[in-house]
Amino acid sequence: MINDFPDLSGIRILLVDDDADTRELITFVLEQCQAEVMAVMSAQAGFAAIAQNSPDLLISDISMPDEDGYSLMRRIRAYEVEQGRQQIPAIALTAFARDEDQRAAFAVGFQQYFAKPINPFDLVTMITVLVKTPEAAEQSIE
Repeated sequence: MINDFPDLSGIRILLVDDDADTRELITFVLEQCQAEVMAVMSAQAGFAAIAQNSPDLLISDISMPDEDGYSLMRRIRAYEVEQGRQQIPAIALTAFARDEDQRAAFAVGFQQYFAKPINPFDLVTMITVLVKTPEAAEQSIE
């Protein structure tokens, strides 16, 4: 485990990002913190993984070809309602750091928003907050 990072043992995370380097880096960091990570490269694969695996947390890139992270999140939230499932905590990742992008991410159902490049410690800390106390997550890291 990475020194001084929160322990993510037992937390199943779905990572959706079309960029291989980003997927590899985030997967490495999260696995070093003992999380179980399923990393996929498209919104379509991410939606299929949500339906089959019920992860504890979703991390999704916003800007992806074919279907973006906003569309993926809308589909997931509709699916959760349709299936009577509890909402999965979700973190949006993006290369854009504009206020309107952050508002759009929150509007479709993400609880947190990180601009790339991410700070690994902040990401791991936020995962801990979202999974253990989801109601407090929106105010904790700005």
